[in-house]
Amino acid sequence: MLLGTRFTNVWRWWTSPTIYTSHSFQLNARFLTSSQLEISSSSLLVDNVLSTTETDDVFLPWLERKSNTMISSVLSIGKSDIGRFLFASETIRAGDCILKVPFNVQISPDMLPSPIRDLLGDEIGNVAKVALVILLEQKLGSDSKWAPYIIRLPKPWEMHNTIFWSERELEMIRKISLFEESLNQRSQIEREFLAIKQALETFPEIIDSINFDDFMHAYALVTSRAWRSTKGDSLIPFADFLNHDGASKSLVLNDDDKQLSEVIADRDYAPGEHVLIRYGKYSNATLMLDFGFALPYNIHDQVLVQVKTVEDDPLARRKLELWQRSCTSTTKYVNGIYFPGNSFTIREVKSATGKGRGLPQSLRAFARILSCTSPQELNDLCTEAANGDGRLARIPLKNLNREVEAHQILLSQFKQHVEEYEASIEALWPVDSPCSCKKMAQRRLMAQHLLTGELRILKSATAWLNNYCDTI
Repeated sequence: MLLGTRFTNVWRWWTSPTIYTSHSFQLNARFLTSSQLEISSSSLLVDNVLSTTETDDVFLPWLERKSNTMISSVLSIGKSDIGRFLFASETIRAGDCILKVPFNVQISPDMLPSPIRDLLGDEIGNVAKVALVILLEQKLGSDSKWAPYIIRLPKPWEMHNTIFWSERELEMIRKISLFEESLNQRSQIEREFLAIKQALETFPEIIDSINFDDFMHAYALVTSRAWRSTKGDSLIPFADFLNHDGASKSLVLNDDDKQLSEVIADRDYAPGEHVLIRYGKYSNATLMLDFGFALPYNIHDQVLVQVKTVEDDPLARRKLELWQRSCTSTTKYVNGIYFPGNSFTIREVKSATGKGRGLPQSLRAFARILSCTSPQELNDLCTEAANGDGRLARIPLKNLNREVEAHQILLSQFKQHVEEYEASIEALWPVDSPCSCKKMAQRRLMAQHLLTGELRILKSATAWLNNYCDTI
């Protein structure tokens, strides 16, 4: 959702980068390889740049001529073994506007020729339409008016979104929800590709030259680089060279009055420093699925856990039905997958002796329901909720032994998850193994960052549950 933000007396729309796992909008960011992970939140000086090619030197002047306006006087394009990035070419102060990219040099769905655009129905989302724009421009080659930008987009072999992972690589994350989310997104892309092929049957010269692999590459370029505005989902040349820092407060802002997108620096930068923005508060699972990278330590990591009913519980069906009736939503929609109502998102618990922030109250309530051993206990919970705020099992059980048992149900399952994660990490093949090419080594490192981050969260929750059961 876009949030209206007031800034320097001008109303602007704040945009999150666009993650598309289905037709619905979420966010976007640019491509970042796993090599960047170790430095994404630190300064990268020009001294570390392997090369700043002449072709990159001419890119900004080309874009400014195309837009007939100055886009930035304080940023330059750098290129190293981590790919392209933007660095400060002169001193930048917090609050400075560091770039402005007019809407008229952004690539959006309305760039499709009208005969083609008119044939694409609602089942084809904006991401797919922008992907088709990219493919059409690629087909034109050097004759494309966007060639200087198109040739700078990451190549397929440079992208590490999990939709590109092989079966063996996906096996590294089979135990977690990202595995299913990756397969689901790949299927979604294929459905849209087939829908486009069917819609454009009257343009065989276009559709016959595009295969699924090309389309999936273009689709991933859009999900990892496009930003949403009132103009639609758009690629913003030059701005999409900015890399990600989860702690940054700088965002891409859209000024509809001035018809441009801009970025305001959130801190001072010395000449040569790597300039960073925040794509969003995203977990490593989201970053890997949509952007193709993961962070060694991600403060926004979270874990989706499904809590199982107690084995051989004769009241299991009734408990689940009672829980589903008490919930405003019985399913959780995450990255294109619907998870049942007994799935919960867990974040890191900062202190084992604290109040348990990070353990959802709904999770603890569900555990209290699971701990009930008779229909009367379930009825008592319903009566208590009716006499209170209507929320089921949200306060500690009066029977302290039963309250401990409820949390021990969670503790037992969390310990099992911890063991599974530790086994998955141990099973990762060594980076220096003969079968590990550079690409596979990068993806192994991403899987390791993902698994260790989620393991950290599970261990923090386990520590809190242990303390709660011991001290209640």
